[in-house]
Amino acid sequence: MGQRLGVNVDHVATLRQARRATYPDPVTAAALAELAGAEQITIHLREDRRHIQDRDLRLLRETVQTVLNLEMAATQEMVKVAYEHKPDTATLVPERREELTTEGGLDVANQRDALARVVKSLRDGDIAVSLFIDPDLDQVRAAHKANAQRVELHTGRYCEARDPRERDRELARILDAAKAASKLGLGVAAGHGLNYDNVRPIARILEIDELNIGHGIVSRAVLVGFERAVREMVELMRNPR
Repeated sequence: MGQRLGVNVDHVATLRQARRATYPDPVTAAALAELAGAEQITIHLREDRRHIQDRDLRLLRETVQTVLNLEMAATQEMVKVAYEHKPDTATLVPERREELTTEGGLDVANQRDALARVVKSLRDGDIAVSLFIDPDLDQVRAAHKANAQRVELHTGRYCEARDPRERDRELARILDAAKAASKLGLGVAAGHGLNYDNVRPIARILEIDELNIGHGIVSRAVLVGFERAVREMVELMRNPR
């Protein structure tokens, strides 16, 4: 499999937190995802703890058998959390409390010095660092200059495009950004809004080595079960033609 699937289990925690219950447990969901072929588990520990909780991060660090990717704001509080739990990868993302979900990529070009300091802190703790950015060549170059090892390209505009020409334009931007990042020696991931209907064109991009998918998989899992939902996504990624 050329790309690894990172399953984001945040929305399992969203369902749990809706009732402040103990179930469904994102830790169990992560184990099922790995059994079904996921090669990474991704979680976003938000500053307001709206879904994933510190307890989830602690248990996932103990139980994840593949790669644990922690999405986090570029703050000192979150750097301390990362140092304590040592995820394999930290993906720095923009975060606003009033947003429903992450609305766009980091503006690395205009925040490079501040982000470079956070990148250095994390790398000094032996945590690989990825920056979540829009598919923009200036942002790719800025991420490289900030000493990130990876970028994750925001696929939201591509996924939300209703007009085929607009979708093709957004896909071309993702392809150009992926090629530019790869040439600079950066690892390239993609994510946000990907689902069973739109993932294939992204899975065909050779420079992208990882897809992070959450809402689409969790939504299907409600209807067909978690292992089947993950297996179906893995199959689409393996056969994207």
